[in-house]
Amino acid sequence: MSGASLSAQHGATPRAGALDGRLLSLDAFRGFTIAAMLLVNNPGDWSALFAPLAHAAWHGWTFTDWIFPFFVFISGISMSFSLARRGERADRPALLRHLWRRGLLIIGIGLLLNLFPLFQFDAWRLPGVLQRLGLLTVLAAPLALWCGWRAQVVWAVALMTAYTMLQTLVPVPDASGVWHRGSVAPGEDVGAWLDRWLMGGHLWSHSKTWDPEGLLGTMPALAGQIAGLLAGRWLALRGRDPSEKAMGFMLAGLGALWMAQILDAWSLPINKSLWTPAFVFMSTGWGSLVFGVFYWLLDASPLPRLRAAMARRAQPLVVFGMNALFLFVLSGVLARVLGLVRVAPDLTLKAWLHAPIAAWPLDPRLASLLFAIGFVGVMYLIAWLMFRRGWFVKL
Repeated sequence: MSGASLSAQHGATPRAGALDGRLLSLDAFRGFTIAAMLLVNNPGDWSALFAPLAHAAWHGWTFTDWIFPFFVFISGISMSFSLARRGERADRPALLRHLWRRGLLIIGIGLLLNLFPLFQFDAWRLPGVLQRLGLLTVLAAPLALWCGWRAQVVWAVALMTAYTMLQTLVPVPDASGVWHRGSVAPGEDVGAWLDRWLMGGHLWSHSKTWDPEGLLGTMPALAGQIAGLLAGRWLALRGRDPSEKAMGFMLAGLGALWMAQILDAWSLPINKSLWTPAFVFMSTGWGSLVFGVFYWLLDASPLPRLRAAMARRAQPLVVFGMNALFLFVLSGVLARVLGLVRVAPDLTLKAWLHAPIAAWPLDPRLASLLFAIGFVGVMYLIAWLMFRRGWFVKL
């Protein structure tokens, strides 16, 4: 909902804080996130990965674990900043209908993407990344439209508190029928039980008994989106110098990381698959810091020459960011096609394309990374052609 204006796309560098313009830094941050997603989702060989380019095995986090919550954070910023630009006289019921329609469309696209290309309804995975993003849009919309910042903070704290209490106090059986209370081992938590009860047989194929995008994790994930709403309100606040806003993102990020360490030690650990409150604070903290850097360099710096220079260097990220949802879906379709089409009975198209790189005298992890970089390059070419022609796919 928020991005760079046409003038900013081609090198102009308007000062931040003007509500009649769109933020170059937000498009660049979105582009950074989609480019990172393309990189980590498309290695040449899933068994040969550098550690930061794979999710944490369970507790803990890596660079890859930033990506999904960054999308959540960006969604909150975009929603709040866009609504602030419309002003107090906006037709809130109409905006609510628009946001709900957008959220439901995202959920529908995610469900269709999970069906492609085999359309096996009996093993159809119902949760997913887009499904969670769409559901968060639906749930966050009324909070963005009718709640002040204090009420939003209360909602975020209440959601994370309720989630923690459910996970630590409610006994549930695992897939084998053994009961657990307070366990956060794979498949033994309350969220895994809830998903098996509601969607058994339609969960992530790699686990079958739990899903990293399950229903219960939506509660703390919504708190992460509320953090984005608060960030958007801070961006739209009048009377604050852009440099002060950039410093606010830095301080908030450091504070969130400090809180993440406290929760990791004294409550539920940092865990992306469970989307624990500690994970919310960790990912929001890093999101605030990374976005704060983009915001300072591209929108808030008092040095016009620096902003202009950084705008030129950030142009590839802006190109990615202007069609992020389309690229997300297209990359998922293309990755499935590469793994399905066979050039020989025992050789997929992806393996055939990766084979020449794998034959080089390189570390297999580097060869796998080079394939991923090539995939990102192909997607950038598509994004650049769309950008040049002014094709922006929005819901």
